[in-house]
Amino acid sequence: MARQQRFMEIIAENIANAQTTRTSAGGPYRRQIAVSKPDPEGGAASAEVLEDPRPGRMVYDPGHPDASPDGFVEYPNVDVTSEMVDLMLARRLHEANAVVFQAAKSMLKRAIEI
Repeated sequence: MARQQRFMEIIAENIANAQTTRTSAGGPYRRQIAVSKPDPEGGAASAEVLEDPRPGRMVYDPGHPDASPDGFVEYPNVDVTSEMVDLMLARRLHEANAVVFQAAKSMLKRAIEI
């Protein structure tokens, strides 16, 4: 469940920065991707955060403060629609895990009563 929570946090950060054209590192915000990979020692899965290497979209807006000399502004490589779909998927997985934990808790409680 913590992994799905981390996925939702990364997706929320991507959506929040979908229009950020200047970061402290310089340049537009880069989409973050959470990748699940198993821990080789313990076997538990963890979420690793990677930066999406795809370029952002270029929009002609010569009046923008971050415009290049040609008048183009590079926006983040975040597609809000696909981020929302990913968010819905992570939320459903989180809910499914919560239901499983509640069922296991209920079964253990009944086993103790026997």
